[in-house]
Amino acid sequence: MAAQIKLGIVVAEFNWAITAKMLDQALKQANELDAKPTYVCKVPGAYDMPLIIQMLLEKADVDAVVTLGAIIKGETAHDLVIANALASKASDLALRYKKPVTLGVSGPSMSWEQAAERAEEYANRSVKSAINMARLFQESLKTKSFYEVGLQ
Repeated sequence: MAAQIKLGIVVAEFNWAITAKMLDQALKQANELDAKPTYVCKVPGAYDMPLIIQMLLEKADVDAVVTLGAIIKGETAHDLVIANALASKASDLALRYKKPVTLGVSGPSMSWEQAAERAEEYANRSVKSAINMARLFQESLKTKSFYEVGLQ
């Protein structure tokens, strides 16, 4: 029997009407997949996530971090800047701490309607990916090769 995966969840308060639904769905998905959210941290926006992601990755009771947010297209390319910065830093942190960080942040170039419509899907995929990656990492430590490890 695999150990229960412990998740840190970081959710953006910006576009809260969408991200609150994402958080509710992520918690339901974690429960359904027998994972334990050990921390839920709210940050002002998606751009503000990396510092909290790092703090969670440093904790022994976090196996993976789930990010939740909605980056909506405005009149400028600001949404592209935010999304690129977050994706790059989240990936860097996962590599540095050797723990998964999933990108459950919709956008960029997404309308409010598109983000609202996809909120549950993004939350579900982010949680499932975090759990699968954490299990893959845990199992890989027990084998000689990553290629011997499979996910169900």
